Amino acid sequence: MEDKVIITAALAGSATFKNNNPSTPYTPKEYAEEAEKAFKAGASMVHIHGRDEKMGGYHTSDVEMVKATYDAIRQRCPDLIIQVTSSVGFPCQVGPFPESDCVNLINNLIKLNMESRIRSIKAIKPESASLNTNTMNFSVLDRKTGQILIDNVFVNSFGMLQDFGKLMEEIGCRPEAELYDVGGLDNWIIIAKQNIFRKPYNFNFVWGVNGGQKFRPEVFVAFVNALPPDSNFTTCAVGTEQVPAIMQSCMMGGHMRVGLEDNTRMPDGELAKGSYEQVELAVKIAAMLGREPATPAEARKILGIIKK
Repeated sequence: MEDKVIITAALAGSATFKNNNPSTPYTPKEYAEEAEKAFKAGASMVHIHGRDEKMGGYHTSDVEMVKATYDAIRQRCPDLIIQVTSSVGFPCQVGPFPESDCVNLINNLIKLNMESRIRSIKAIKPESASLNTNTMNFSVLDRKTGQILIDNVFVNSFGMLQDFGKLMEEIGCRPEAELYDVGGLDNWIIIAKQNIFRKPYNFNFVWGVNGGQKFRPEVFVAFVNALPPDSNFTTCAVGTEQVPAIMQSCMMGGHMRVGLEDNTRMPDGELAKGSYEQVELAVKIAAMLGREPATPAEARKILGIIKK
């Protein structure tokens, strides 16, 4: 099935809001409608984050809210693969603590955040989930001036990579390792020596995050060459880097992720009508390169997913 390309629609991340694009879904109903449009356009998988409409669309790791979104999509599009994020938990406010306990405090905060990140996946047992691979800056900057707007460190320890990966495989949820730089792949490779992950291995190259790496075609080639045998790869990129990145992935035999989580606009600068419009573009790119969108059944076969 080398001519088949899996197109994933990332419908809304934790940092995309309706003021960025009015089509950004918050509610289960909105998610289901956007998922159906993406599916009809050619997507075989959607990637989702929990959102709390009452809190202005902010990310939530509340199991019931995430499950409501998951179930709404599943009911509307029963064949579609639904991938749930494990990237974001909830902020924890505790203390004050004596200065001597700062290390313990930080470790406890990280532990609480990790638990909140994985709990929806434990409860829902989706067919696929994201698995982040390295600790990194993950911030919001003004790309024209370099001014720091939100300063943040995205913590992904070896223990998290091990424990999340092991749990996912045990419950029949295929992990997709998110690679923001080559170091993330090296982290995955050393943890994989424990034989946690089963083949085929699934990776996503992520470009353009402030704290990750800018899309560079030559680095993309290095990524592909560094993958272990029996690996699948897809790619996504923030903003204007999206189209060049997915084109290169498709040319090199990989897959493509688009959607409002990564880019709220089309290549002409106009706001996308929804993630589905970017899926339509990905389908056209695939056709120009002699490839066809994979159906959900074909995508499951490629990714080693057993339908639930």
